[in-house]
Amino acid sequence: MTVAPTLAKQYIEQRDQGYWIAGTRISLESVVYGFLNGESPESIAQNFPLLSLEQVYGAIAFYLANQELIDAYLKTGEEEFEKLQQSLRKKNLHLYQKLKHAQLRKQS
Repeated sequence: MTVAPTLAKQYIEQRDQGYWIAGTRISLESVVYGFLNGESPESIAQNFPLLSLEQVYGAIAFYLANQELIDAYLKTGEEEFEKLQQSLRKKNLHLYQKLKHAQLRKQS
């Protein structure tokens, strides 16, 4: 019996205006940010036990093949997060200050 190789496999799917590891609720950016921060694929796979090492490599390969598109997508997400953060800061300055103080305490 001869086993045929898998010639093409889909590791990433686009849904809800985002990119996700196929068949999971784990976002592509979760893997990409780890990769960009210098984590090895093995380390990323350990951080996301639901992902196989193959899926991590597939996500990284997708990112590298579509780097300009995904970098723009990540930048848009970061800008939206910053706008949301500023809006929430303006709406509830006292809560924001408490959260910042707790974050600084945690880092100490």
